Amino acid sequence: MATITREQIAPLNDKLVVTLKKEDYLPAVDKSIKNYAKTANIQGFRKGMVPAGLVRKMYGPSILQDEVIKTVDNEINKYIADEKLAIIAQPIPLDETPVEFSIQDPKDYTFEFEIGLQPEINIDPKSINVTRYQIEVTDQILDEELERLRQRYGNYSTPETVEDENAIISADIAVDGQDDAAKEDENESKAAEAATEVAETTKAATTAITLKEIAKGQQKEFKGKKVGDIVTVELGKAFKGEILDRVLSDLKLDKEDKENAKKTVTLTITKIGLLEPAAYDEKLFDQVYPGRDIKTEEDFKAAVKEDITKYYGQQASGQIHDQIYHHLTDHVTLDMPETFLKRWMKISSEGKKTEEELDKDIVEFKKQLQWALISSKLSSDNNIQVQHEELKDYARHQLLNYLGGQMGLQGNEQWIDDYANKMLADQKFIDDAHGQIRIGKLFEVLEKQVTAKDQPITEKEFTEMVQKHQHEHHH
Repeated sequence: MATITREQIAPLNDKLVVTLKKEDYLPAVDKSIKNYAKTANIQGFRKGMVPAGLVRKMYGPSILQDEVIKTVDNEINKYIADEKLAIIAQPIPLDETPVEFSIQDPKDYTFEFEIGLQPEINIDPKSINVTRYQIEVTDQILDEELERLRQRYGNYSTPETVEDENAIISADIAVDGQDDAAKEDENESKAAEAATEVAETTKAATTAITLKEIAKGQQKEFKGKKVGDIVTVELGKAFKGEILDRVLSDLKLDKEDKENAKKTVTLTITKIGLLEPAAYDEKLFDQVYPGRDIKTEEDFKAAVKEDITKYYGQQASGQIHDQIYHHLTDHVTLDMPETFLKRWMKISSEGKKTEEELDKDIVEFKKQLQWALISSKLSSDNNIQVQHEELKDYARHQLLNYLGGQMGLQGNEQWIDDYANKMLADQKFIDDAHGQIRIGKLFEVLEKQVTAKDQPITEKEFTEMVQKHQHEHHH
């Protein structure tokens, strides 16, 4: 029977010495040779009638090597399991000198391996302090969402002329000068060159604006106009603020250059549209909340406000999860067998990375490893488990998200289930989905365990805070 001894190299870094006597592996070698003889195809012999001695002579060394390596691997795995060792990565050989294997003269072998051990992890979630942001659903936020829904489910028409302030005017827009240049006599070289230069520098584009987005003093220039009509205006007089910036962007003109606002442009109307917001009636209520049997405008607004509140609650929870993650990765220090990790990374890269590259990579690797170890420990502490049906639901929702919500569940259940079952046949998908679901469930549990302090915040402040955080952690 193989023997394994263990000794410490450094903290969380041990050496395993595996001693394998020939009696430990020879029975397996003999068995493999006999089995190979039964299936080998060797010229001059019928299948299954190849003498074991010939197989031993021809393939013995490679069979011996395979069986020794297999026996060593099995013994190490058994030792790690019996000793309940929580290791990092895989054991790596300490001596890379090639071993000679002789089927004629089998020997006892000694192999030395290095292992990295996981650090002890003791984290009390109550010691994690987070801020629970409470986003107020103001009347303005509610009104904006109600208007968005009325626009979404409104009636679209194409009136003959521009009359309503909500009329959507689509137009080709160009800086003045293009048409005059095009009319120059192309037979005259100077005129042709001038026309070419103008054509190359003239900004031409399409734009879409509502009548109410045009400065009040200039709206009369557009009222009553129909498709094909042409309107000429000065950019800075017709458009203000964000609307001006948008039109300048359409023209690919620099909004920081104040001279551009003085340019005169020609708009050729190509389409006139009008979106009439839906009325507060049962048709709208049923479209937004099918099956809810909402009858009054008051109940409809209450339902919309409830949805907004729920959405902001989810956003606030996501922010808490982010705070927990950064606390566990940025403010919790775990001891790591760094020398072992660096050596393991070097072997994994097959020697393709320099020492400088490894020094750089190990910083991020340790952070990822720390999160993997901590999340695994906390998942175990909280008995977080992922059920098969949860994996299937994950596959279903991934499909629906991929389709952008264009397909509902009703009437498509079988097709969606077939897709989910197909995805669950992919082990990589299962591993990824299992990890996502487990981490999501872990955060939900930790959110209830950490010490949270409530803080009111406006929607604008919350959005700016999240955007700033995302910018800082992606640059």
